[in-house]
Amino acid sequence: MEANPVHNQIENKLRTAIKPSHLEVVNESHKHNVPRGSETHFKVIIVADMFEGMPLITRHRLVMDTLKQELEGGVHALSIHAKTSLQWNASGVVPQSPPCLGGSKA
Repeated sequence: MEANPVHNQIENKLRTAIKPSHLEVVNESHKHNVPRGSETHFKVIIVADMFEGMPLITRHRLVMDTLKQELEGGVHALSIHAKTSLQWNASGVVPQSPPCLGGSKA
């Protein structure tokens, strides 16, 4: 069985469809109340020239459409940071993900 199959599938699909200059796929499942080794919560940091002139909502839709199969399957949460090269070069910083509240409204 392949180690990290969902992570690898997300990475491969985004590389093929969007051809990013920078891509990070971070499995954040360990920060949530899920079984050890789960692949349910991901953060994607993606930088691509094709995002130039594209509204943020359109970038997010492109990523979501690319990962439709994963989102309909076991991926429960996807945090997307989609930037142009100019935006990435200006800061290169992505905020930390907030802590899981375990589904509470606290």
